[in-house]
Amino acid sequence: MKLAEADSTMQKTVEATQRAFNTIRTGRANASLLDKVQVEYYGTPTPLKSLANITTPDASTILIQPYDKSSLNIVEKAISLSDVGLTPSNDGSVIRLNIPPLTSDRRKELAKLAAKYAEEGRVGIRNIRRDAIDSIRKQEKNSEIAEDESRDQQDKLQKLTDKYTAKINELLAEKEKDISTV
Repeated sequence: MKLAEADSTMQKTVEATQRAFNTIRTGRANASLLDKVQVEYYGTPTPLKSLANITTPDASTILIQPYDKSSLNIVEKAISLSDVGLTPSNDGSVIRLNIPPLTSDRRKELAKLAAKYAEEGRVGIRNIRRDAIDSIRKQEKNSEIAEDESRDQQDKLQKLTDKYTAKINELLAEKEKDISTV
């Protein structure tokens, strides 16, 4: 594994962690809360965002307007069955999700969930580093690169690892701040 490869893979890990953070609800309405919701549409699991227009008219409401009005009930059912934790209300043409204010216990739970996602991201980055170091050591053992070059590449790899771990920590701090803000 080359350094550029490791860099790119670590960047993707940070992006995946950011997407995971986006699914955690804070006290404000955010359309990305529904990113993981799948709707059984004509026998095929389909992401909700490809079946409906999702908007946030105010800080405590998410408005879902299905492109196909006949799918309104299955969209409502999919949201109810999902792990979003919100109860949809259907008025015949749109579905509204009211975001209740978070309790302090719920905020603590969400902060723990964010920390869990961050740790998964950091573990992913460390695994990429481990694979890259194994590859570098293998090249050194096979006399493809010199010992000095091997050590130099491992140092660069550690700096990359530190850089991306710091990015995940920044994202976590930002998300925890969002969660704790009333």
